[in-house]
Amino acid sequence: MAHIVAIFVVLIWGTTFVSSKVLLNSGLLPADIFFVRFIIAYSCLLCLSHKRLFANSIADELTLAGLGIMGGSLYFLTENMALLHSTSSNVSILVSTTPLVTAMLLAIFYKSERLSSRQICGSVLAFIGVVLVVLNGQLVLHLNPLGDALALGASFTWGFYSLFMRRIMGRYSADFITRKVFFYGLVTIMPYFALVHPLDIDLLTSGSMTIWGNLFFLGFVASTGGYLLWNWVMRKLGAVKSTNFIYLQSLVSMVAGHVILGERITIMAIAGAVILIIGMILAVRKKRSKT
Repeated sequence: MAHIVAIFVVLIWGTTFVSSKVLLNSGLLPADIFFVRFIIAYSCLLCLSHKRLFANSIADELTLAGLGIMGGSLYFLTENMALLHSTSSNVSILVSTTPLVTAMLLAIFYKSERLSSRQICGSVLAFIGVVLVVLNGQLVLHLNPLGDALALGASFTWGFYSLFMRRIMGRYSADFITRKVFFYGLVTIMPYFALVHPLDIDLLTSGSMTIWGNLFFLGFVASTGGYLLWNWVMRKLGAVKSTNFIYLQSLVSMVAGHVILGERITIMAIAGAVILIIGMILAVRKKRSKT
């Protein structure tokens, strides 16, 4: 069941780029989109989970704050700022190192989360598939040091999100943890609005049904439902196995881009999709017990 839920969440997250692209083309900035979607998500979860306000200890509360930063404000800022300084292909490939980075970080701190040789091979194979899917027939990548560093930084922030989640997920319910993630994500994005670029209130208040329809999809479906289910999946499968499903996002994005935006799919991308799926099966399949 947890595997099915993980695939469902990745299907949702893989299509969010279409909504984000519509909103960006409408004039909203990445930080504006992040703020509104997290406000919507936090409001929804506050209605569902409001009895407990704080964690049991200061250490746990700080861990929850770390989750909000790593899986919220810092992740979205580094990823979107990377797109301003590098190509979308570079960013997509580097962000797709997230499962490998997560496995590395968890292996350092938790021996029980170390991958087997089969899982390592599967994860590397899946990453190769991602590269082929993202390139989609383009054989040339252009190095952009600042943008590429930011994209790799985004990968590490989600890796630390998984690390912090591994530490705290057995102590609190998924709805409480998810609500705190949204709260601290909103709190820590405020300095950006104060120091870099103010929130575009006028564009939001005068927004069309298209703008608000996409914002509610991102906030209610992708954030509220997506994060809530993902945190549950991490509790069931563990941080490493669940994160490996993120490889599928590039495949979903490719299909969604073809169906909705009319983007082409090449033989290279199809071959990459096959390699990706094979690698995914190897990376998340349970090891057979010897009888």
